[in-house]
Amino acid sequence: MLQLTTLINGERETRALTDGTWFIGRGEMCKIRLDFPDVSDRHALITVRDGIVEIKDLHSANGTYVNGEEIDGDTRLDGSKVVQIGSSMLRVSDTAVDEALTRAAEERARAEAMTWEGESPSTPNSQLSTPNSQLSTLNSQLSPSPLNSQPPPDPNRELRRNVQEQIQRELLKRMDMKRLTLQGVDREGLEDTAREKIRQIIDEVVANGKFPSSLDPIRMEEDVFNEAMRLGPLEELLADDSVSEIMVNGPHKVYVERNGKLQLSDCQFTDDASVLSVIERIVAPLGRRIDESSPYVDARLSDGSRVNAIIAPLALSGPTITIRKFSKKALTAEDFIRFGTWTHNAAEFMKLCVLLRKNIIVAGGTGSGKTTLLNLLSGYIPANERIVTVEDAAELRLQQPHVVRLEARPPNIEGKGAVTIRDLVKNCLRMRPDRIIVGECRGGEALDMLQAMNTGHDGSLTTVHANSPRDVISRLETMVLMSGMELPSRAIREQIASAVDVIIHESRLSDGSRKVVAITEVTGLEGSQIVMQDLFAFRQSGVGENGKVIGSFQPTGAIPTWYDQLAGRGIACDTRMFDPEAHVDVNIAMKRL
Repeated sequence: MLQLTTLINGERETRALTDGTWFIGRGEMCKIRLDFPDVSDRHALITVRDGIVEIKDLHSANGTYVNGEEIDGDTRLDGSKVVQIGSSMLRVSDTAVDEALTRAAEERARAEAMTWEGESPSTPNSQLSTPNSQLSTLNSQLSPSPLNSQPPPDPNRELRRNVQEQIQRELLKRMDMKRLTLQGVDREGLEDTAREKIRQIIDEVVANGKFPSSLDPIRMEEDVFNEAMRLGPLEELLADDSVSEIMVNGPHKVYVERNGKLQLSDCQFTDDASVLSVIERIVAPLGRRIDESSPYVDARLSDGSRVNAIIAPLALSGPTITIRKFSKKALTAEDFIRFGTWTHNAAEFMKLCVLLRKNIIVAGGTGSGKTTLLNLLSGYIPANERIVTVEDAAELRLQQPHVVRLEARPPNIEGKGAVTIRDLVKNCLRMRPDRIIVGECRGGEALDMLQAMNTGHDGSLTTVHANSPRDVISRLETMVLMSGMELPSRAIREQIASAVDVIIHESRLSDGSRKVVAITEVTGLEGSQIVMQDLFAFRQSGVGENGKVIGSFQPTGAIPTWYDQLAGRGIACDTRMFDPEAHVDVNIAMKRL
């Protein structure tokens, strides 16, 4: 008989496992309740059938781990597998085996007691050591240990794909999409009709006894529906909060990024046409196109996630999609502190800079978190100001009530009608903005952005690709020259020194973590050189277990050149914020701004 042992806060509980499904989670409907904040309402599902026990994660927020490895898909359990959900641990075992091991342990204990009293045991120690060591091994496995091996591939993958293709072909025969569209059926109506038809097809196959017993008809219904009406296999990855980036390298290779590390997922498309269909569903609602004449496109999903797609003849390995997901929950300064991205004092200082209308540039490499940080900084802007955002693909999610969002437009099929970031930056100057936020400066729009900062639009924010705060200056000079204006180098540097107040540099470190590595003030121009000083900096001191970067983000001891102006504006700022030896969290008191 199978049983499930749970270890919760040091207390052990055992229950019998019968055939059927066992939901694990915080919700009241779950048979196995783990009422803790780090457990989702429906966290995981255990399926028991003919003595075989499998567990799968139900897209929980914090994941389900087996022997220290996060699972993705159905995972078989036995006495050697320990499941960790939050701070709770579970193990499935056979009562007959456990009873035998327990009896062996008791005999071992009696033998040792007899030996202590000077009597010889009736059973040789050699016969008792093996089961006793097995019991010790099983008990030690109640604490998860990292494994290097990856979960075994799904043995039913090919069978599932074949069945799915047949159901999809039957769906196309029964559902006339063109006719339904001409009849004015909306998107929701099309989805309802498609789901009903898919359910009918699967029910017929099951009734005829032709549906493979090793496949789940409910999961098959969802897979076919996602393939026909949504983003196919990507839907499951998009719903997984642990996935931060999705990379489709052709139909049969889909990589994901979890905790800053790349992993090959078991998600696959049927063929190139299936991937192209998903790309079309993404770009069509945005009025964009992708074909041989325009084989790459930038787009976004409804939740703001950034999408880039490129197809043949440029992509030789098949249609390629890159999706950078954004957290469903807007990150706060406290989240950044908890993640170790920056410190309390750094967050307070940046809040002060935004409220004082300092012009800020967020710099870093690809995937370092620039847009996420820009979104956080924009949240400090007072609600009574008019904000105009300019982006290639609208990603920023500002909470203020007075926000105007502008998005660039690519050229049409004739190569005309393009509206660039630079065009929008010029236009937004006529829209009476209190703040201008440019998603990213990568070309001639840098000149217009600098001019806006120098002509009364203080408090503007933007991002730039650069490897260090000093490189930001060089990048800005290069981008200004890309505008076509033949300005002397000194004139460009004067513009930069006058416009830019603070540069925040963010980086993705070797262990996959994203950290603010420098907060730098631009102090002015001396001769032909722009002078800068680091106010806060990250210092790496080593590498710990599993390649974890060890270091600290501390003030450098430098004080902003405009610190003396704070008292006159009714702001109390303790200088210990900038003291690397103080080690105290400082809160800025603001009487008025």
